[in-house]
Amino acid sequence: MLLERANELAGFRAALAAADRGDSSLLLVTGPLGSGRTALLRRLPELAGDGARVLRASAAWRERDYAFGVARQLFEHLPAGDGSAGGPQHPTEAEHFLRLTDTDAHPGTADPADAGPAVPQVVLQGAQSLLTDAGGDRRLLILVDDLQWADGPSLRWLAHLTRRLRGRRALLVCTLADGDHRARHPLVREVAGAARTVLRLAPLTQDATRTLLTGAHGRPPQEALVRALHDASGGNPLFLTALHGALRLPARPAARELAGTAGMLSPMELRSRIAGHLRIQPQPVRDVVAALAALGDHSDPALLAQLAGVDEIGFSGARRALVAAGLLARGRDVRFVHRVVRDAADSLLTLDERERSHNAAADLLYRCGRPAEQVAAHLLAVAHPGRPWSETVLRAAALNALRAGRPADAARYLRRALLHHRTQDDGRARVLMDLATAERAIDPDACERHVSQAIALLGTARDRAAAVLRIPPSLLAAPGPSTVGLLRQSAAALDGPTGPEEGVGDLALRLEARLRHSGHENPVELTSSVERLRQMGPTPPVDTVAERELVSVLLCAGALSGRLRAEEVSRTGNRILEREPATAAHAHTTLPLVMMALFVAESVPSVASWLSSEQRARRLYATGADDVLLAAERAFVLMAQGRPAAAREHVERALVRNPSTWTEPAVVLLTSAACELRDEELSERILKRIRERRPTGLALSATRQILQAGVDTQRGRGREALDGLLACGRRLETAGWCNSALLPWRPYAIGLHQRLGESAAALRLAEEELDWARYWGAPANLGRALRLKGWLLQDDGLDLLREAVAVFRGSPYEGELARTLVVLGRRLRGGPEAEAVLREAAGIAAACGVPWLAERAEHGLDSATVPPTATLTPSERRVVSLVGRGLTNQAIATELGVSSRAVEKHLTSVYRKLGVSGRRELVNALPGR
Repeated sequence: MLLERANELAGFRAALAAADRGDSSLLLVTGPLGSGRTALLRRLPELAGDGARVLRASAAWRERDYAFGVARQLFEHLPAGDGSAGGPQHPTEAEHFLRLTDTDAHPGTADPADAGPAVPQVVLQGAQSLLTDAGGDRRLLILVDDLQWADGPSLRWLAHLTRRLRGRRALLVCTLADGDHRARHPLVREVAGAARTVLRLAPLTQDATRTLLTGAHGRPPQEALVRALHDASGGNPLFLTALHGALRLPARPAARELAGTAGMLSPMELRSRIAGHLRIQPQPVRDVVAALAALGDHSDPALLAQLAGVDEIGFSGARRALVAAGLLARGRDVRFVHRVVRDAADSLLTLDERERSHNAAADLLYRCGRPAEQVAAHLLAVAHPGRPWSETVLRAAALNALRAGRPADAARYLRRALLHHRTQDDGRARVLMDLATAERAIDPDACERHVSQAIALLGTARDRAAAVLRIPPSLLAAPGPSTVGLLRQSAAALDGPTGPEEGVGDLALRLEARLRHSGHENPVELTSSVERLRQMGPTPPVDTVAERELVSVLLCAGALSGRLRAEEVSRTGNRILEREPATAAHAHTTLPLVMMALFVAESVPSVASWLSSEQRARRLYATGADDVLLAAERAFVLMAQGRPAAAREHVERALVRNPSTWTEPAVVLLTSAACELRDEELSERILKRIRERRPTGLALSATRQILQAGVDTQRGRGREALDGLLACGRRLETAGWCNSALLPWRPYAIGLHQRLGESAAALRLAEEELDWARYWGAPANLGRALRLKGWLLQDDGLDLLREAVAVFRGSPYEGELARTLVVLGRRLRGGPEAEAVLREAAGIAAACGVPWLAERAEHGLDSATVPPTATLTPSERRVVSLVGRGLTNQAIATELGVSSRAVEKHLTSVYRKLGVSGRRELVNALPGR
């Protein structure tokens, strides 16, 4: 496709028209590699028309020493037996020329400069015969592709031909590649210099890219795809078509994903084409390309020249040639236009050459004092980095990668450092410990394995204890028995037969914290931890990192078991948070336990303030797990502040991350936000991530059951949802996790009991929840418990609903206040107070961005004038009438001859349309009761 070549074609037509008037000329078409010179040349005979005589020749690099190869191709295109009146027969001229240019009589040479004036005069006269006899009364079009590769005798013959064009109806068109070293040869320049018109092919624009991608089907492509491919190809037709052909797109990928994918493609056919071009370039050009491939983009030109072994002038010339060929980007930075060019340059090197190149690059960068990661990148590319400074450089590079939040890169550097350090000594142990630190965020099993190897090489109990603490705390996951064993052995070694060593107090506290938290699913251990916290007094010491780590674990035990009150949790948790630096890297510390305890204690303002400070802090050591956890924490804060739309954005951001970076606290917080948002699709996506993690700990499995119950409820599977919640509750209570504010299985079970007509069971759970909430003392939890029981008691629960409203008015939970006002307004059943309450609820819900709650409030306002059953289908009305007669779901299914699941679906739809929450409320809402 000759897109955006209208100007070039117009220039050809103008030159052809001038040739018809006897004003013959040479037309030169230039452009970088892949710009479409050959494609344009192939189109020209069609534009010249049927009445033109067309002679074609294509030069090739491998035939550059074949004398008169290009000229012979032109004569060979003359048809046999064709002639013009009054002139010699073409076969005679052609045969005579071919005989005179036979390679046996006139062998060519590798350099066109050696083909000197020894060209026979009769051969040069063949140019005159060609113009006279091949044209005759017809226009003559002579096409020569890749002029720079033509042999020397043919170039002299073409130069002679260009001086004989005047007064003939002939047009000579040649193509010339930009950036090729042979284009600068005197004979090539002599021919090219005779051109009257030069057509330089420009890159395609974004509009042309869009047209090209539209294809034969006529379906317009995504604009993100157009931009990505145009930016990656630079508008070069060869690059564009090759990259598009190699791109395998998922369904509607994001623009960022497309840009990254297009920039990393390396199609084999394009790579081979570029490698073929580079292979025939002079040695200095190839050396500069190899140096850039080794050092990487944006390298210092002086370093590149030094590595390539060329002087400043040689480097500048090679760079100009590569820029002209379209392989290096224009501008100050020295970089390839695309990754495929680097891959093509690498493919030209043997394994030994590549090894020597990276070795030389590492030595050069190290001598010049370049950053450790630049040197380490080359040490990774060689088989044996046997330099005395390689281990130091690799460890420094790993530290920089960890600070930048790239643990996978740090682990790669340290694994190579281990290969260099073969002696089993303390130094190897240090490398193993650094490697374990990098791996804790990406491979916990490898982290534990390398810590175990390091311990065997360390001589003191202090060092062994410090090594064990490199294993991250399990947080809410189930710790492995080997980890617990290492912790116990290290703690026992510190507390030797003569007592603990001097100066190991912090290590002992941190080991105690890890050991106590390893029993967080054991009710006896939880009780012991709470007693340990109480022994520390009303203000436990939290000045050192070790003290904060221990108190964090003990505080979490008190929150999980519910043996502490919300006020105690909030007071102690805020003291810890005040002393913790606002940093993003806390996913693998005990700080998430404090954050969760503060969340369930409803101390949201302090957490929000800490997160705001973190957002302005420098993000050292932050990893993907830290990003997911921060997104979950911010989503929870936003939900508490009544901003569900903003909370959803953070949940979506977390979902983009790899599931391996999801920690247990992050999962719990994301689940809480998803349940509050009541988004089935969002819940399903989080459930998928949890399943990918294959949960074994109590926190993840309970979270999965609660989330699955919400999905089942929305799909009309109330019984399955309730059974799952009750099983979850039994498991939590068996483990001693009695705080339903963290994993709120009981409130969801109350609603399901009521919907299924099990009022007694619902009321029993509601009373338990209210008793617990009054002890716990957090306002939102207490308000929800009051609302639930008041909703169950119908008209007898008005006082509880009013008490719940009063509780929520004194808290920041405006969404919960709106929900409680809706229940109260519906329970009042008309009148000025009900109208005022519902109008207030609608306003608050709309301001909080909860449209479904605002609609429910407005529906309550309209219920006085609209019969509640007016919007029901006939099937739903039959089900409602049988509910009014007191029939159970199974009895209704038998009466109507349908399944129980169908009855549950009808009832779910009825509840939604009438704005009620269960069977009893539905009966009270029916006309005539």
